Amino acid sequence: MPVVVPSSYTDAVRFSFGDSPELADELLALVLAGAKTATCGAVRDYGPGKEAMPEVGRRDVVLDGAGKPAAVIETVSLDVRRFADVPEAFALCEGEGDFAAWRAGHVAYFERNGGWSEDLELVCERFKLVEVLPR
Repeated sequence: MPVVVPSSYTDAVRFSFGDSPELADELLALVLAGAKTATCGAVRDYGPGKEAMPEVGRRDVVLDGAGKPAAVIETVSLDVRRFADVPEAFALCEGEGDFAAWRAGHVAYFERNGGWSEDLELVCERFKLVEVLPR
């Protein structure tokens, strides 16, 4: 049976966290558990023909690793900063371990997806879980 997205989210931006089905499911689980309330992406990855830039107040549908709608989040704040300037407090809100683990995981992720440097500009987004969709 297909997942039915409430009509209020029909036109919502849909995305999954990470760059693989396994990572999408892992990060989604952290969101659903309340451990992940932040995320970041390289500025270079947003724009026409790419991922939609987050917007404060917008509600997005988060997909699981199979591409099925799983949750709705709302962006509560945005900040653009260099990778080197991401504060530990923000990194910990991503729910992916301590600061060293966050750095190592994100360096690897950005290396796989276009390159990494301490000067890489990131869109740092805080969000809240609005709704868990039936699956």
